Amino acid sequence: MNRQLTEQDGRDALHQHLVAKASEARLKYGLYIDADVIEKMLDDRDVVRYPTGLRYDAQDLEPGEFAYAHPLSEESTGGYCLFIHPWFEPQREILPLLVAYHIPVINYGSEIVTHEEAELFGATLLGIEVDSYYQALCELADSIPQ
Repeated sequence: MNRQLTEQDGRDALHQHLVAKASEARLKYGLYIDADVIEKMLDDRDVVRYPTGLRYDAQDLEPGEFAYAHPLSEESTGGYCLFIHPWFEPQREILPLLVAYHIPVINYGSEIVTHEEAELFGATLLGIEVDSYYQALCELADSIPQ
């Protein structure tokens, strides 16, 4: 008897895939991922499927949002601009935390990726626990002046 696959089976497979991709990138680039390394990853199609640029601009960000991956065309292949709140521009040491969160959305789309997948990928890529990664992101978002 064949078992019917469920949505949870698909979600579990996506989680396994994200952990594998983040682990591969971590091994390829080294265990310490700083701002320079995360920027190199943005140019590596094995890590980030579509061309992605960074821009420090809060114009398209919601209140309390630290970054947003904006598609540059209707097709993903047109690339993305990752808008990052300008508050973080002088703080390059935290760039990997902010960028890693958005890589799954760039790779797989916002209709598939939730905050859980973004946190799992980011934490795995940076070699920290998911709860610690989540807490760091919350603190960074809360630090943005209102």
